[in-house]
Amino acid sequence: MESIGFLELNSIAKGVETADIVLKTADVHMLFAKAGCPGKYYMLFTGEVAAVQSSVDAGCALGGGTVVDHCVIPNIDPQVVKAINMTGFPERMSAVGVMEFYSVTASVYGADAAVKAADVELVDVRLGTGIGGKSFVVLTGEVAAVREAIACGIHTPNAEGMVLSSVVIPSPHPELLETLM
Repeated sequence: MESIGFLELNSIAKGVETADIVLKTADVHMLFAKAGCPGKYYMLFTGEVAAVQSSVDAGCALGGGTVVDHCVIPNIDPQVVKAINMTGFPERMSAVGVMEFYSVTASVYGADAAVKAADVELVDVRLGTGIGGKSFVVLTGEVAAVREAIACGIHTPNAEGMVLSSVVIPSPHPELLETLM
């Protein structure tokens, strides 16, 4: 089963060292490992559930007190990884929904819950870089589906309390779509 692991540390140097141990511990593939705002280090990796869990555990042990947050999400919807990597963009959007979170981890949980709850397409999952450590999710679909997805995304147990704001925009202006690319 495909899963993702995520680690957020408040030390860049310790983050680089932790990324190394994550990769050495089990058979996982690093999707990204990078410094972000405000002076944090983020890493997202994928693999079988047991391998990802082993790597997260090893990363938490090595990172110690510098670990801000971590998670393992089994059975991740493939759209989440695609949106994090921004590898696709829909040509037309009936409605656009945006969920904004204080936590990077909360946005991953919110994105996964949203896409599993309704017939929507994830456009972007922006993880903390250049936005003060916050994160946001952009999705699209029919208005009712976007409303349902947003409601589920912001109320998933691992994201509640970390939601800053959310909106649903029916019939977005074409120029708005360009700014989302």
